[in-house]
Parts: sequence; C-alpha cells; structure tokens
Amino acid sequence: MPPPREQPNPSRNRRRQEAMPGGWLWIVMLLLLGVVMYITFGMPSHGVMDYSDFVKLVKAKKVAKVTFSEGAATLVAEFDPKVEETLDEATKKQIRAHKSEVLLWKGDIESGKLSELLDANQIPRKTERQMSALLVPVLTFLFTLLIIGAIIFFLILPRFRDPLGGSFLSSYIRSPAKRYDKTKMRTTFDDVADMTNAKSELQEIVEFLKTPEKFQKLGAQIPKGVLLIGPPGTGKTLLARAVAGEAGVPFFSISGSEFIQMFVGVGASRVRDMFKTAKESAPCLVFIDEIDAVGRMRGAGVGGGSDEREQTLNQILSEMDGFQPNESVIVIAATNRPDVLDSALLRPGRFDRHVTVDRPTWQGRMEILKVHTRNKPLGDDVNLEEIARKMIGMTGADLRNLANEAALVASRESKSRIERKDFENAADRVLMGPKREEVLTEDDKRRTAYHESGHALVGWYMPHADPPQKVTIVPRGRAGGVTMFAMNEDRVHHGLDFFKARLAVAMGGRAAERLMFAQTFAGVEEDLKQATRLARYMVTHWGMSDKLGPMSFRVGEEHVFLGKEIQEPRDFSEETARLIDEEVRNLLLEADDKAFTIIDEHRAELERLVEELLQKEELLHEDLEAVLGSNQKEADPETAVKAAT
Repeated sequence: MPPPREQPNPSRNRRRQEAMPGGWLWIVMLLLLGVVMYITFGMPSHGVMDYSDFVKLVKAKKVAKVTFSEGAATLVAEFDPKVEETLDEATKKQIRAHKSEVLLWKGDIESGKLSELLDANQIPRKTERQMSALLVPVLTFLFTLLIIGAIIFFLILPRFRDPLGGSFLSSYIRSPAKRYDKTKMRTTFDDVADMTNAKSELQEIVEFLKTPEKFQKLGAQIPKGVLLIGPPGTGKTLLARAVAGEAGVPFFSISGSEFIQMFVGVGASRVRDMFKTAKESAPCLVFIDEIDAVGRMRGAGVGGGSDEREQTLNQILSEMDGFQPNESVIVIAATNRPDVLDSALLRPGRFDRHVTVDRPTWQGRMEILKVHTRNKPLGDDVNLEEIARKMIGMTGADLRNLANEAALVASRESKSRIERKDFENAADRVLMGPKREEVLTEDDKRRTAYHESGHALVGWYMPHADPPQKVTIVPRGRAGGVTMFAMNEDRVHHGLDFFKARLAVAMGGRAAERLMFAQTFAGVEEDLKQATRLARYMVTHWGMSDKLGPMSFRVGEEHVFLGKEIQEPRDFSEETARLIDEEVRNLLLEADDKAFTIIDEHRAELERLVEELLQKEELLHEDLEAVLGSNQKEADPETAVKAAT
C-alpha cells in the first residue's frame, strides 16, 4: 500500500513563496550586471588617432604638450583650442569630451624617433605613472560582484533563513522578546518562598488567565498591567514566571533596554511586533523587566518629545490602551525606581495594580534558605533559623549567593556536608568581603584594634545603641577591620535618641584614636562620611533640629545610577543653608564628645578588649561579654547583624 500523500498546506506554501526572492530583484541584478559589463568591456575607446595624422599636427606646430602614460602603450597630446578648426568633426567631439586630450596608440612606433620629432618641434613632454589598462576593468568587475554579493546577503539570504519571509531590516525591527511555552514553564508559587502578600495579589491574575469567562460574565475587567515594585534581587522576575507557570500560558520576557536602539523608530516597531505576537498567542503573559529604562517621565530626553525612548514609551501606552476586553494579555513589569515612571504609565487602564515585593522578614529568609538548600547536604549543626535571623536586609538573591558560597567553602575543604562554620565564613565573605592576604605590622594591628574596640565599647555602653555582635581586625574588602552590630529587625519607629546613639557609635573609633594616640588617622573617612550623611538627614529631612524646627529641605542627594551626589536647586536661603551646616556640625561634635567620654570612663575595659582582639583577631558576642561583663541593653532574641566599619 503506497504511503498517503501529504496534504497541501496553503499557509506553508504561502510562507515558502514569500521566502523566495521576487522576480523584480533578479531583473534588477541582471540589468546591473549587464551595464557594468558594457562599461567595462564593450564601450569603444575614446580619442584614437592615426599616428600619421598626429605627426602632421606636430609638424604644423598645433600640439602644445605630450604626456606619456607609463605602463600603457598610449600618449596624450594636448592641443591648442585653435586646432579644432583644422580637425574633422569626429575628432572635435573627442577633444571636447576629453578636455582637449586625445589618446594615441603607439603601436610599433620607436620611442627614439618620436622623441626626435618632439625635440625638433620644441614640444614639451612628461611621463605619468598610471594603472595597467587591464587593471581598471578588473577592479570595476570585482566592485560589481561586491555590490551583488551585498544584495544577496542582506535581501535574499535572510528570507531563506526566516520561515516567515522578510528582509534583514524586518528581522532587525522584530521584537527580541523570548518566548517560553507552557510546557517549559515549570515555575509555580511553590518555588517562590515567602511573598505571601504578593502571591495573593497575583492569584487573581492567575484565575483570570485560567478561566476568563468567570470574570467576563459578570462584566468584570481584570487589570491590563501589574507593576512589581521592590529592591533588586527580591524575586520580581521569579514571581512573574510563577504566575505564567500557575496559569499554564505562554510567557514573553524582555528587558526595557532591549527596545532602545541607535536607529529612530526601531523601539516602537519592536513594541508593535511584541504586542502583535502576544495577541496572536492569547491568553499569555508579557513581562517587561527594568521598565524604568524606557518608561521614564517624558519631556526630559535630549530630543524633547521626539527622542527614541519617548517614541517607544508612547507606543507602549498606545498598545496597552488597544487591548480589547476579550484579549487575555496581561502585562507585568518590574522596577526598583517607581518614582521616575511616567504618570500616564501608572494610570488606570495600564499599570493600575501595584504590587510591592519587599525584603523578606526573618521568617521569609528562613523559607528562602530552605528552598536554596534543599539540594545541598547540610550538617547536623546547621540551624537555618539562626542564620536567617542574622542575615537582616538580605534579599532572595543574596541568600542564594550565601548558600552557594557556603557550598563552595565546604567543597574547598573536601567536606561531604555543609557545616555551620562554612555558613559563617560565607556570611563574612558576603557581608564584609573576602580576606585580604596582607601582612600588617604590629603597630597597624594595634591601631586597628583600638579603632574597632572604640566602636564596640560605645555600642556596648551607650543607651539606645545596638550592641556589638562581632568584632574583627582581619582585613576584608576595603576595610582594615569591621564591627558588626545586632539590630532589632521588628523595630519600625526610630527616634532622636536612637540616631544620636548611632552617631556616637560611628564616632567611637575616632574617639579611641584621640584618647590613645592624641591624634586621628585617615581610616576614619568612611565613618565620618556615614555620620555626616545621617546628621544631615536628621536636620533636613526628619526635623530633628530645634533651631530649624519641623521643616524639610531639598538638598543634594546621591544619584542612584551615577553613584555620586548631585546638587538639586535649593528651596531655602543662604542663611538657612548656613544654619543647616551649623546644626549638622553640632550633632557631630556632640556625638564625638559623647563617644570620647564613654571610652575615657571605660579605658580599662578598652585595654582588655584590645589585648583580647590582638590575640584572637576575631571576637563574637559571647567573647565580648566575657571581657566587658553582662550587657544590660541585650538585644531582642529576634536580632540580625548589621555591619559598620
């Protein structure tokens, strides 16, 4: 029995026809090749004159100058304009066409006789080096082949590579969004630890993508766009993938920066192509990461309202407005800069639902650690709850990095399991940086020990200050030593006493140096920078100055992208600026005096702490308690570690 014949597929045949180059293109290429061949080989030579005629013109004193072409059997005779009257009409046309220059074939003429002829008639001559007569047509032919090859590469080959047809330019303006089909989307809410509030907000999106008729029969319209807001590394992309995995729909992922190109209009074309593809694949999910790269407020660009970024944003706004109620296309975007987004992007009908993805609590960190260590063998002494309580401020990406660093530390020592000590070493590396292989002199180690002990001593005895959790004089990263403090994560409201205590702790290292060495060292730069920034915020943002009162002032702030301070236009007078500087200075002087007083009162404890630190190089909270005694300001059980250099 013969195999069944394949049924014709009109759609595939149409795409195949579109992929073949058009007949007009072949005609243009053949005409171009014919013109070049005619110019190269078929055009007659110009200015060919019989040698006997040339001799007569020379003897008649009608030739002004002769130029020999080296490498070719030709010479050029320049005629006086009056010569045209004595020549025939064909020769006149040749002279006019070639600016009175006529090519003469030398043939078998002996150059000696020609030279004698020219000398006898006092006709000047010179020799010019020119390309070979065959080289010019060869180069012309090769240049033509180059043009034809470029046409084939850019206009024909992309059509064979692209099953849907299209040229090189059409492939360039096509959306670079990556598509993940529902068979490949295996991420679900079970893979997203913590984020209870965010997952509950997005559960409605999942229900709509699964059963849209449930909402449409009641006239309800699901939000067209969802904006995920949170610091970097909190899991915004993972959450978007989990929504697509739960709903079982295709997932299109693209970064905001991929829309912007050097050619004007490419970004808008890519937006149109992406949303067209998404509508054809509905129901589906479109995820735009780092949307602030393209969604910034309009009017601030270099080209006013016509630059490439703003055209791309306008196209996104237009496409999101064009969704019909029956088009199950949900757009999810992520950003950590919601303050710079255009207001039209945030209005109802576009990204009208905002979901905050914040840093996890210690319970969330413990759940995240469980996810990232489920395929790692852990030792019996590893307590994930204890690790989670200490790693305050860490995001999901930080915790994944911590678990990976602990596995790397254990593998370097050829261990079969990851132990508690490995997590501690990994935490030190992540929080404080890697150890520096640096040999310090005894004097440098002692000065560093006094500096770090000053921080720890003020934190130990200063009311309202966070107690020290770990002190080390091992050089890590850019710091010669580090003091880490236990901080109550559940405390939300912080008052004036708390911030004054933090200023005093920051000044503790400088105060110890002043007390013991009667001078300060350059290592206090980072302490002074942090203390000055905190004091200025206390005065200008939080109204913690009696002289200025409850007022907030706009001052220079650190630019997120440039990493440096930018000066914004001030909204206060020079007198107020002088008063702000005075209040900041008074706060810092008060903190410095308070730190110096505490260290002076506990000088004996400072000496014992320095000697212990020089011996062990690293002291934990229990070591500090053994040296300094019981701390009456013991931190809550739910504490975490914060580094302060």
